[in-house]
Amino acid sequence: MDITFGTDGWRAILDKDFSEANVERVTFAIGKYVAEKFGFEKPVLIGYDPRNMADELSLKCAELLKDKGFNVFYSSRVVPTPVLAYNALIRNACAVMFTASHNPPEYLGMKFIPDYAGPATAEITDEIVADIDKPFEGSGSCGSIHKIDFAPKYYEHINKLIDFEKVRKVKENIIFDGLYSASIGYFDRILEDNNIPYSTLHMFHDKDFGGGMPDPKPRFLKDLILKVKSDENAVGLANDGDADRFGVINERGEYVSPNEIIAILLKYLLKKGYKGSVVKTVGSSLLIDNVAKKLGAEVIETAVGFKHVGEAMRKYEVIIGGEESGGLSIAGHIPEKDGLLANLLILEAMGAEDKTLTELQEEIYELAGSRFYTDRIDLKLDSKEEIKSILNRVKELKNAGSYSVTSVDTKDGVKLMLGDKTKILVRPSGTEPLLRIYFETDSAEKLEELKSINLAG
Repeated sequence: MDITFGTDGWRAILDKDFSEANVERVTFAIGKYVAEKFGFEKPVLIGYDPRNMADELSLKCAELLKDKGFNVFYSSRVVPTPVLAYNALIRNACAVMFTASHNPPEYLGMKFIPDYAGPATAEITDEIVADIDKPFEGSGSCGSIHKIDFAPKYYEHINKLIDFEKVRKVKENIIFDGLYSASIGYFDRILEDNNIPYSTLHMFHDKDFGGGMPDPKPRFLKDLILKVKSDENAVGLANDGDADRFGVINERGEYVSPNEIIAILLKYLLKKGYKGSVVKTVGSSLLIDNVAKKLGAEVIETAVGFKHVGEAMRKYEVIIGGEESGGLSIAGHIPEKDGLLANLLILEAMGAEDKTLTELQEEIYELAGSRFYTDRIDLKLDSKEEIKSILNRVKELKNAGSYSVTSVDTKDGVKLMLGDKTKILVRPSGTEPLLRIYFETDSAEKLEELKSINLAG
């Protein structure tokens, strides 16, 4: 079968395409890439999330690389992706993470993390894919496998990034939903080590993720939402399967979007003294643009996918980089999304400002001049040619319904700006003949009007 790397690694259904034989093919291609770019002296770190077979197949990967001559450092337990990535940075190593992130339980995946500790760019993954099934002889001598707990160095770093004195000032009851994910034994440990009280839900690893998905979105956080609502003064925090994404529930039991969290943290970090730009994807909310403009911060916009955000964070002076799907990182950290860090930062902002999360949200709406309303329509088509035809038509539009097109951006699909508080984004799916059409504006009425526009012609 053909193996492709998407926006964040190779993922497939376990015992179907994600087989031991295909893991071996990908492992050897990664080994060939590392050997040719850095030599066999380059350490390789390997970690895994709680998914079914992740531990067994990751150990198989470690043994294969050892036999080819690499010194492998293998996680002694389930580990979050950002913890592994941080260790790649400080150990000048490459890493392989066995995870399918927030995908359904039947999926598993392999993610290659270069020594800069962010997602591998397309140039790197294209080279790895091109090396699949090519001969790889190895160094001619056997390497070694060392089991290691990657947590301690990460904890040391987090203790320098986060002001836990401020976190201890949070008046709300902190409820942590482990969501059966890799954050269990890490996020709770960080809170305990810093004498921060909290209560929990779903604090064990389950390969079936409780019958749901390890995705910290409202439909999978129903128990957390109910627990927050049953408490007179609480906030809820969760992460996805490998803990690189975050989910936040405010004191009213409402889901706080990643866009709002990024905007809140941009404002807080600027006040804390951080300097630079904010990086966001083309799919992220105009809320961030409007808040950044009011605060005097430049916005750098990338294509969708944190690999693009991470690449920008490595090139420019950046305060915070994030995406609408629930990933962010900040200056002084790794150019990889970190859900553990995100949850800690929102607690720090609440404690430092002595405000509830809902109060911080209201401040952001006021600063931006409005709330923002979003929706998406998926348009199924017959062919890629039809998709191309519609995209070509959309990028030539001068008007969309009753709105004048003020600017057009084609870095990822076609984004039509209809003023500074209204946009339409049309992006093709990477896996099927489908167009995703995103709408955003500053009122529910205008949103319905936008959705009625016929963009397909």
